[in-house]
Amino acid sequence: MNIEEIMKILPHRYPFLLVDGVLELNEEKIKAFKNVSINESFFQGHFPNYPIMPGVLIVEGMAQTAGLLLLKDTDENVIPLFTGIDKARFKKEVRPGDKLIYDLEILQKKANMFKLKGIATVEEQVCAQAEIMVGIKKS
Repeated sequence: MNIEEIMKILPHRYPFLLVDGVLELNEEKIKAFKNVSINESFFQGHFPNYPIMPGVLIVEGMAQTAGLLLLKDTDENVIPLFTGIDKARFKKEVRPGDKLIYDLEILQKKANMFKLKGIATVEEQVCAQAEIMVGIKKS
């Protein structure tokens, strides 16, 4: 899935769209990526002399990736809402030039609420992991 297809599914836009492409996708799992550039607006303040992608934005990227998984087959006018985070851990810095890989898997579904396990890696090293909750709402 390329960026044009992603933008047809997700409501997010620059500077808050944090997924550039999808590498793998099935009914329960998704693998997507973000090419982290020095031109990202958050690097102006986090941190100017040692730029690091904020961990909360890595988790937001996971949530957006979850939205792609959950909305890939719908024609309805719906949006994914990030409703919770559990067990978030940040293990490695994400820096400009990194290709950040998001791997997400559905753990539970109850009505329009989903719990997913997310792992973010760079060069196969875990940078962040979390369990996230996403709700699907008609817009």
